[in-house]
Amino acid sequence: MLTKLSLVTAAVLAATTAIAEDIYISEYVEGSSYNKAIELHNPSGAAIDLSQYQLEFYFNGNTSVGYSIALEGTLASDAAYVVAHGSSAQAILDVANQVKSGSWYNGDDAIVLSKNGEVLDSIGQVGVDPGSSWDSNGVTTKDRTLRRISGIISGDSNPFDDFYPDVEWQVFDKDNFDDLGNQNGSDDDDNNSVDLGLCSDAATLLSAVQGSTDESPLKGDTVIVEAIVTADLQESDELKGYFLQEEDADNDSDANTSEGIFVYDSTNVVNVGDQVRLVAEVQEYYGATQLGSVEALEVCASGASVTPASISLPVDSASALESVEGMLVNIPQTLTVSDNYSLSRYGEIIVSNGRLYNPTQIATPGDAANAVAAANALNQITIDDGSTQQNPDAIPYPAPELSAANTLRAGTEIEGVTGVVTYGFSKYRIHPTEALTFVDTNPRSENPQYSYEGELRVASYNVLNYFNGDGQGAGFPTSRGADSMEEFVRQRDKTIAAILAMDVHIVGLLEVENDGFGEFSAIQDLVSGLNDSASEGEWAFVDFNADNIGTDQITSAIIYRKDMVEEAGTAAHTTEVPFDYGNRAPVAQTFKDLSNNDELTFVVTHLRSKGSCSSAEGDDQDLGDGQGCWNATRVLAVNELMSWLAGNPTGKAESDIMILGDINA
Repeated sequence: MLTKLSLVTAAVLAATTAIAEDIYISEYVEGSSYNKAIELHNPSGAAIDLSQYQLEFYFNGNTSVGYSIALEGTLASDAAYVVAHGSSAQAILDVANQVKSGSWYNGDDAIVLSKNGEVLDSIGQVGVDPGSSWDSNGVTTKDRTLRRISGIISGDSNPFDDFYPDVEWQVFDKDNFDDLGNQNGSDDDDNNSVDLGLCSDAATLLSAVQGSTDESPLKGDTVIVEAIVTADLQESDELKGYFLQEEDADNDSDANTSEGIFVYDSTNVVNVGDQVRLVAEVQEYYGATQLGSVEALEVCASGASVTPASISLPVDSASALESVEGMLVNIPQTLTVSDNYSLSRYGEIIVSNGRLYNPTQIATPGDAANAVAAANALNQITIDDGSTQQNPDAIPYPAPELSAANTLRAGTEIEGVTGVVTYGFSKYRIHPTEALTFVDTNPRSENPQYSYEGELRVASYNVLNYFNGDGQGAGFPTSRGADSMEEFVRQRDKTIAAILAMDVHIVGLLEVENDGFGEFSAIQDLVSGLNDSASEGEWAFVDFNADNIGTDQITSAIIYRKDMVEEAGTAAHTTEVPFDYGNRAPVAQTFKDLSNNDELTFVVTHLRSKGSCSSAEGDDQDLGDGQGCWNATRVLAVNELMSWLAGNPTGKAESDIMILGDINA
């Protein structure tokens, strides 16, 4: 699912500041049954003959047009034109200018507006099937009405670029047609006609807007508020809004109500410290109360400030942070980075009071593990950089920015955090307003530190879809690996450097391309690279004498140093149930240690992961004991693996057996 945004291009931004030359899509309806409609707007200043224009639908990721509608008639200047499905609800048909039945789009299909073959605008991404919809920051193309954000009057003319709907679209409920034909409410009264009153006049307190429950008691009401800007995230690649908080003197002293709120508004320019007075609608946006549809705003003063609320981890309950939603807070504790998985992609890290561990790592599955999980949930908060970009060029954590030479490891400490609290994507987050101070209390070593260095060193390494194209410099993008030769070279160089730095004699590999053991295979490519870069020894791979091992696109493999060990048995693997699907085929070989002639059977296995739970049945479903789904399949695989090994598949009756890999347990 798409959950972050790319930047609106400079060209589109420039187009919003001047009169555009052609029509664009201003509203999209994808409702129940046949409730589907496209609204077009003409901002050009002159009437336009629509006979040269087409709406084209691209279904299920196809690059060929699946259904086309030739437009008819004339679209007046600054007017809207609605094209609707012939079986739509009467409320849609009443405002439709053109009706057309047939096979219309769903939430996962792309839509293109073109003129004589030239693309003017698009929704979705041609050639990509996103699943059920395109989604980003709560804006989805499935079962929703989308309206172009105010100020955007030019379309997305590249139908092949990444599509993140909330960059240019505002989302409304399913089967919401009340603005259809009005071009985003262009007939509303001008903002200047709204009576703001005078600065310091009576206004609705933010605590009254937030209320003491999850949903605002004023939802849907238009209110006048006056408060201080505590964080400014108005840029197109940010949240497109800002946070307000009541002056200290206006706090209601009720611990159950928040004194702050997020305002969805990128039109009115404000700065941190501004005291602003505005008229806006109270809204609920995916679990968070906010102000939106700002009708008027005035900056009353600048240079103001508020006192941050003090909070600490762990909190008392899952809803404890509701009372500071939208507020500037300070966490004075020394916090620990417990999860950096989303750092490079989304600019997010999870911090806690001390390290957090996977519950089943430290507790027995069931009540004990669930108790650990419950405690973990109360002892964490997400630090979010406020950017809505996905995989941006620069990540600000740790300062000056994340890089291979400036990493942020789990276990790193942060000496206090100050920022605004918000709720999004089902979790509470804090957007820092002051620079974070990281203390590297868990530094990465240059190579593994062995507590005892034995005569034989082994390792397991997941190479994360090591696909080398056709093995001759072409064949990119690959089905599961690199998108380009440049990307593959970067992956290859890092993988080779890591394996050599481990200074081991046998390595079990996971997620290698399952393309055999020939001259141009992925495993041959990796071993050739190791031998080109190694300062000592010669590397080789175990050849399992098969074009493929199982039916998956990836497989497990074994490589070794020929000057340290030699193959002493017959390379073996099994694809018998349950290794025919889900659990990948285990591979095994017996090696002789050349330093002492001792033998070891080395086994690499890759058991089914805990994902894709929707198809799990019976005991493979998530039973709520902390082990996730597919646990029964993993247990069966372990038992069958032991039975297979008891039969000495390598032809060696060796009692020294080592099993490595991704157990996913």
